[in-house]
Amino acid sequence: MSSNKLEILGMEGVISNYKRGRHTVHPKHCIIIFPDIKTRKEANKLIGRTVVWGSPSGKELKGVITRAHGNNGAVRAHFKKAGVPGQALGTKIQVIK
Repeated sequence: MSSNKLEILGMEGVISNYKRGRHTVHPKHCIIIFPDIKTRKEANKLIGRTVVWGSPSGKELKGVITRAHGNNGAVRAHFKKAGVPGQALGTKIQVIK
């Protein structure tokens, strides 16, 4: 993947899970997988981008990609306020900015 701005905008990924530990779950932090991104180096190019998730009721929740997660191209995104609901896991998310 090249770092062309047009290719990154509109890219779709899937919310995989919340950031979590053995005893804690952080609903404000989500792990997102993009099918085109396979390495940590490519994932680092997405840091600072804004992502949006659209709920079935029409609400849009915005988050910011903060860092890579692991070595296979997953990223972490931080959402404000209460975070994303459980129904968002496994659904699509889009890079808008």
